[in-house]
Amino acid sequence: MALTKDFRETVQADAKRDPAFRRGLLSDALESLLSGEVTLGKELLRDYINATVGFPKLAAHTKIHAKTLHQMFGPHGNPTANNLFEIVAYLQHAEGVRFEVRSGRAALRAKHRPLGMRQPLGLLRRRNKK
Repeated sequence: MALTKDFRETVQADAKRDPAFRRGLLSDALESLLSGEVTLGKELLRDYINATVGFPKLAAHTKIHAKTLHQMFGPHGNPTANNLFEIVAYLQHAEGVRFEVRSGRAALRAKHRPLGMRQPLGLLRRRNKK
């Protein structure tokens, strides 16, 4: 289902105003991609890019034409792994976060540890850069 323009504008406004929302949007995009929900992940990344660095700045950094970037994150786009990881690395750097992938098995083990030793659950964990 396509998102309405008003909804996209609301998401972008929230992302510009609220750093926690912005980081959550990036995290959700990456988790969607990793869980096989590629269409949703690309849509979320497109919204995140529009609300933050913008496609022209991303194009300048990655040396990929802005129109090509738009196509990559469109409904029929299929970015290569190399391009996708380069873009994700840049977005993490621009946001000042680093995400780590954790196995579901590791998350379950952490769940059974005593409270003081638990790690956050989920596939991705955000680390603030210092």
